[in-house]
Amino acid sequence: MGLFTTPIKTMDDLFTHMLQDIYYAEQQITKALPKMIDKAGEPQLKQSFEKHLRETEGQIKRLDQAFEQLGKTAKGVECAAINGIIAETKEMMSDVGDQTVLDAALIAGAQAVEHYEITRYGTIIAYAKQLGHDNVASLLGQTLDEERATDKTLTGLAEASINRKAA
Repeated sequence: MGLFTTPIKTMDDLFTHMLQDIYYAEQQITKALPKMIDKAGEPQLKQSFEKHLRETEGQIKRLDQAFEQLGKTAKGVECAAINGIIAETKEMMSDVGDQTVLDAALIAGAQAVEHYEITRYGTIIAYAKQLGHDNVASLLGQTLDEERATDKTLTGLAEASINRKAA
């Protein structure tokens, strides 16, 4: 069967699997963000991570609503991609000794997560529309907007000061 826990035979199966994948990913992100908040030195970066933690908790609630609207049980399936991104970020957090460089590394790790989420939500929304689940697409569109805004905020922090300080 490969990576997938159940056979994927239809577009609906694929859609459900991807919802379960992002559900798992969001849960793992809520576990990783507090550690990143603790490690961040720059107050604005810390605040950005704290805000995104609150948003992520809301995103999980939206996913719960999406599963409910679809008449499916909200559950996650292990996501190797997010596990790898989080593991790499944890490794960087332990390897980097200089605080300013660590802040730059934290942004890099956080943006890797954001970019994964942006692509995953974009795909899920497209599938939802194709399958006639416009209400779910609209609900998850709110999350996609938040992910894009977080990525933009992180880029702004990096470019305005953090990368310069780290250099």
